[in-house]
Amino acid sequence: MSERLKFFDALDAAMAAELRNDPDTFVLGTAPPAAMVEEFGGSRVREMPIAESAMTGMAVGAAGSGMHPIVLWSCVNFAFNAFDQIVNQAARIRYMFGGQADFPILFRARYLNGTRSAAQHSQTAYALFAHAGGLKVVVPSGPAEAAGLLRGSVRDPNPVILLEPERLRPLDDDVDLDAVIPLGSARVARPGDDVTVVSLGYTVIEACRAADALEAEGVSAEVVDLRTVVPLDLATIKASVGKTGRLIVVDESLPTCSVASEVITSVVEDPECLALLKSAPRRVCTAPVPVPFSPQLEDRVLPDWGDVRAAALEMTGISVADREGAGR
Repeated sequence: MSERLKFFDALDAAMAAELRNDPDTFVLGTAPPAAMVEEFGGSRVREMPIAESAMTGMAVGAAGSGMHPIVLWSCVNFAFNAFDQIVNQAARIRYMFGGQADFPILFRARYLNGTRSAAQHSQTAYALFAHAGGLKVVVPSGPAEAAGLLRGSVRDPNPVILLEPERLRPLDDDVDLDAVIPLGSARVARPGDDVTVVSLGYTVIEACRAADALEAEGVSAEVVDLRTVVPLDLATIKASVGKTGRLIVVDESLPTCSVASEVITSVVEDPECLALLKSAPRRVCTAPVPVPFSPQLEDRVLPDWGDVRAAALEMTGISVADREGAGR
């Protein structure tokens, strides 16, 4: 049964469903949802002091003891205070135990790009965590995806970081709260034939807007929603690129060592994919600077549908200037 839910409501509803499903699942957070505290009590939904390192370390120990902790970091930049616990403990411990113990931990955090929240709050961090090794990294693109991916994350035996784009807050959709999306499965959000646009999180919205505009201009764009950064579903990406022969990756992170860079490298390192490319792949990323507080400057540095459209037109041999000139 599905119900109409907004993005963060879908995440919380899925989290509540997992708490009902498994009595060993519990929540640690500095400001946990009040409705969950009321339903499950303060022992299972614990309001914690502002100490991200302590919460993260407690979760690692609880997971090793057979529990299933969910940690609410609030904004992802707060998690940087727990970096030692994340990278040296959570990311390493299952490997160091030789796989003899599972460490099922879900870390939830928002990133606030595009919300006039200034440089410290406007950091995606998914490429940073992907580079740690030992962490699974999930970035949903809408309410239904968010709920299904959260349920899949809670049931994974590894530590998972679920990063939630704040700009998706007003988005609503029909959500099947019984659905569980396995990690590592990308989806084709919109089929197309001329160019593949790989995206994740909020950028899926911008990619689909670009695809709408391109369709009116005679260019058919296929939009791929990664869903997860780790593991990366290269099979879906390569199948799409094999069909279109062109690749754009739109990514809210900075271009250096980005998810966009990894996706493009993975494609061009495959001799079969490389041979099918009709043009050089393109990254459409955030400018390599801290995200400004000024609305005009923030809009300038973040990628949007117009940037994707321009890249697609150039790759298909038509410049934006030519198109706009022809329309006058």
